[in-house]
Amino acid sequence: MVDGQHTHQPLVARNALRLGDRLRIYVSNRNLPEPTTVHWHGVILPNGMDGVAGLNQRPIAVGETFVYEFDLRHPGTFMYHPHFDEMTQIALGMVGMFIVHPRRARGPKVDRDFVLMAHEWKLDVGAKRPDPNEMNDFNLLTFNSKAFPATQPLLIGTGERVRIRFGNLGPMDHHPIHLHGLNFEVTATDGGEVPLSARRPDTTVLVPVGATRVIEFVPTEPGDWAMHCHMTHHIMTQMGHGLPVMIGSNTEKLDQRMRRIEPRYMTMGQTGMGGMGEMDMPIPSNSTPMKGGKGPFGGIDMGGMFTILKVRDEPEKADPAGWFVHPAGTVAELADPGQMARDGIGLPTPTSPPPRSYDGP
Repeated sequence: MVDGQHTHQPLVARNALRLGDRLRIYVSNRNLPEPTTVHWHGVILPNGMDGVAGLNQRPIAVGETFVYEFDLRHPGTFMYHPHFDEMTQIALGMVGMFIVHPRRARGPKVDRDFVLMAHEWKLDVGAKRPDPNEMNDFNLLTFNSKAFPATQPLLIGTGERVRIRFGNLGPMDHHPIHLHGLNFEVTATDGGEVPLSARRPDTTVLVPVGATRVIEFVPTEPGDWAMHCHMTHHIMTQMGHGLPVMIGSNTEKLDQRMRRIEPRYMTMGQTGMGGMGEMDMPIPSNSTPMKGGKGPFGGIDMGGMFTILKVRDEPEKADPAGWFVHPAGTVAELADPGQMARDGIGLPTPTSPPPRSYDGP
């Protein structure tokens, strides 16, 4: 939280932070109900500037302003967060990125450089702020404090070298971030640059709690490519974990009983959760949809920690909000029975298991 606003954005100075700079930062505790500190996560600095309350400094009381001053000894992608009442203050979003650039760029020139901070929250229905006491049942997963479809798409060009810096200061969960349509190399962590001899091509990078990962790639295939956490419950929002499994259930008796109390009641999930995003059910004003927004072919069945890599041949001329126009013959479509027969493939016979009865607990 900077100047009273939750940002998840990189620490911004008048000029880019560079190796060898001496940095002076004033931290004012103007609107918290308790003390705080700032820890510069991964930054090598004097012990008294490390920001652990009681160990390295006295905490910053309400109304006080402290000064942190140190030299930037190593370039890299770091983070900052409090080390006082971490469960509350980090869980409520007092985190951000801290990027130190080298004096001279090493390696190939990077054309685009993005920063994404992963976080998770428990937001109860009707609440105006997340529950900082939650440790397991998070129902809102975000990139830079936004859940899809509110996340910002990344517009990039074919042939460009792209860098994405991921950070994770969420309370509990690691995030395997998967990119569609390309492969990449992990070039750095918050511990430093990864040597060339240790790099390998990959399509998913694990971003642990309390860590950063930097990837670089050169896209070759234009299109709208998904980028998301591959924990399946992290690409849905509003999901609770303490409910019975309803898939394949016959809920007729349960529905009859519940409608005596609420005539509009219906049990959901007997055939899975696909298509829930297209039902347009009303939700609380402070909430977000369970699934994603509209796409060029219907509802996008992912939400939460999801965004889109918009790869274009001419990104400077592209509409960042526009959808990719597919060349003819490059979109999967309904199979032609005649072509299937010519390929020696018979039409399958649809079958389904008999439903099991569920009358409620």
